Amino acid sequence: MVNDLILRICVSIPGFLFAVVCHEWAHAYVAHKFGDDTAKRHGRLSLNPMAHIDWLGTVILPLILAFIGGMMFGWAKPVPVDARGFKDIRKSIFWVSFAGPLANIVVAVIVCFLLACMVTFVPRDFYLFEPFILILTSAMQINIVLAIFNLIPFPPLDGSKMISAFMDYNMLRKYETLTTYSFPIMIVLMWTGALGYIIGPFIMLGNGLFHFFISVMA
Repeated sequence: MVNDLILRICVSIPGFLFAVVCHEWAHAYVAHKFGDDTAKRHGRLSLNPMAHIDWLGTVILPLILAFIGGMMFGWAKPVPVDARGFKDIRKSIFWVSFAGPLANIVVAVIVCFLLACMVTFVPRDFYLFEPFILILTSAMQINIVLAIFNLIPFPPLDGSKMISAFMDYNMLRKYETLTTYSFPIMIVLMWTGALGYIIGPFIMLGNGLFHFFISVMA
């Protein structure tokens, strides 16, 4: 059991850390491009994991999930954004919010390609073949889960901010009241397995992309 836990953590950590770091870096990068340098001034325009670590979301929760046999999942410190620096606030908020999930989607596609290259061109008797396959597979799944989860339109997830960019003031105030119910709703989605039905098709899509890359390389 201990060996399985250690293996699960070692296999998952690279993909998980890279996923959350790329997610937050993308928020910071796009915010900077649209005119807000708040994240940059706070040292968040960086791919250094230490700049983004949230001890609960990046360390404690993922380790607990690994211990109980689940996928390592969590979050990093939210990137600070000051909309007063944006020229077009609605457009900027939409793209800054979408940047994190989009970064995870791009990483997932790249990992699918690397995984296909590994399977196609690397001999199976290579002594690190199996560990690399496990690490890349885990990275692909984690990035897909992080992207799709954050696109769910419940405050304070990125999907809600994308939608809020198109709302007027009164509608936005009503929409933000959902924040009170977001955590219980997420717990219900996870407890009932409904979240798996939402994310599952996208995991299958990732596997399909992996097999597509293999067919192209064959």
